Amino acid sequence: MDVGESPWIPPLLKIIIRTGKEHMDKCRRQYVHKNDMEWIKEVFKTTKPVIAMCHLQAMPGDPNFDEKGGMEKVVELARQDFLALQEGGVDAVMFSNEFSLPYLRKVNPETTAAMARVIGELKSEIRIPFGVNVLWDPYASLDLAAAVGASFIREIMSGVYGSDFGLWDTNTGEIVRHKRKLGLDNVKMLFNIVPESARYLVDRPIAEIAKTTVFNNKPDVICVSGTNAGASTDMNILSVVKEAIPDTAVFANTGCRMETIEDIFKIADGAVVGTTFKIDGKFENLVDPERVKRFMDKVHQVR
Repeated sequence: MDVGESPWIPPLLKIIIRTGKEHMDKCRRQYVHKNDMEWIKEVFKTTKPVIAMCHLQAMPGDPNFDEKGGMEKVVELARQDFLALQEGGVDAVMFSNEFSLPYLRKVNPETTAAMARVIGELKSEIRIPFGVNVLWDPYASLDLAAAVGASFIREIMSGVYGSDFGLWDTNTGEIVRHKRKLGLDNVKMLFNIVPESARYLVDRPIAEIAKTTVFNNKPDVICVSGTNAGASTDMNILSVVKEAIPDTAVFANTGCRMETIEDIFKIADGAVVGTTFKIDGKFENLVDPERVKRFMDKVHQVR
């Protein structure tokens, strides 16, 4: 029997006990919520961070690698893009092998090594938090994070999908144990549950997927994407996911633009931005410093 329901306790004391219990439950919920979300400000030094993508050019082993320009060209273009993003005022940057198309689900070691070289050569110039994404390989992403000191990774780490790259299976238990083995307890995990160019193999409501992903896997962030890089995030899906998991951070993962970022930030706890920062807003181009500055000016007005 609950002590507050005991017949031996006077009615007024019962009310006091019940009120105190309700207050404690409310404080406990607020404490859990703070713990789940407070890390965002600690890592990114702001709420609702903008994580800019630094898309690395094709590297050795990739079909479109520029053998004439070599790794020197990859490093130099990465430096040019990164500095434009950092000087434009983004809150963080994520390095990815975006031009390693078509992507592998198990990345070859030369790709991880090449990315480590690029980030290593830029490390002395990096002044903002940074993360990594070795597409589409969570193990390689963790390996790279360990090598370069990244603060977070983003990957497909749960679920089974039919994709342009074949059957996309995952094993979250193995991934998080690999993370633990590498001593990466402080590295934040951004789970993409609506990946580009793929669809969940079983027809399940997205709210249900979000809830079970959080319950089973304890992600730091749930990412919601459009159909491909640069494609708009479905605002309805973003809203449904955030409503389903209010105590877990939800980031818009693609298609964030000047005209949509205000509405996105009414729902999302952060945004990953890539194509919008490119010259003419085209995926294949380099970063346009002026587009970065204009976008971040807009962000400062609305968040």
